[in-house]
This record gives sequence, structure tokens and C-alpha cells, in this order.
Amino acid sequence: MSLTIKVTQVNDAADLEKVFAVRREVFVDEQNCPPELEWEFEDESVHFLATVDGEPAGACRWRKTEKGYKLERFAVLQKFRGKGIGQALVKTVLEDLPADAGYVYMHAQLQAIPLYEKFNFEKTGPQFEEAGILHYKMVLKP
Repeated sequence: MSLTIKVTQVNDAADLEKVFAVRREVFVDEQNCPPELEWEFEDESVHFLATVDGEPAGACRWRKTEKGYKLERFAVLQKFRGKGIGQALVKTVLEDLPADAGYVYMHAQLQAIPLYEKFNFEKTGPQFEEAGILHYKMVLKP
């Protein structure tokens, strides 16, 4: 049985609440991230919702920073992991970035690094902790 995975940019309140619900479940409930660290830069970010057969399954966002374009908050609900939702999110976000987006980076949790490496991101710098979780900075190779 094949799943219909759809990733769309969202900005209306109802869809954003679905994005935030996915992030709340993955980051706050499952990974114990402090809620005050999870909800920042929402208004300046471009948000995406992944659905599987119409059901919310994943979320992410990008935003412009003083360094470049930062990809953030990639989250896939537990029951949908391993089904290609993460890849669909990364692909869609990269396609959505402005054509002149020169420097693209992220802070990647250790278990997600192999996914991002498939899209030509490489680890840079030392491992660090963010919201109690180990990460590496990853940069998109030109």
C-alpha cells in the first residue's frame, strides 16, 4: 500500500496549529525540549506541513538569519518515521529557498545527520548541545 505524502507551505492559523502540534509532540513531549525554546522566531519563519493521506505527519521551517538561510524544526511523528517524510520535507524546503540563497545551514540532531547528508549537507565544527540534545552544525555544500 503506497502512502500519499504531500508537503505544503502553510501560513493560515489552522494549518500552523497542525505544524505546532507536530512539533509539540516530537520536541516537547517526546524529546523533553523546554517549550520556551521551541516557540521562537515563528513570525519570521516559512513553515511547512507534511501530510500522509491527509493526516499531519511532519513539519519544518526555514528562516533568513544574519548568516544566511537556516533550516529548522524538522519533526516527523513517530508512527510516520522511516516512510520518506523527512526526505520529502528536506527536498521541498530546499526547492522553496530563494534562488540567491548562498549560505544554507542547520543544527542537526545526531540521528538525523545521515538524512541531511543525502542532500549534500556536511557537518562543520564541534558537536554541541542545544535544548539538551546533541547536534552538529551542517552546511549545504555549494
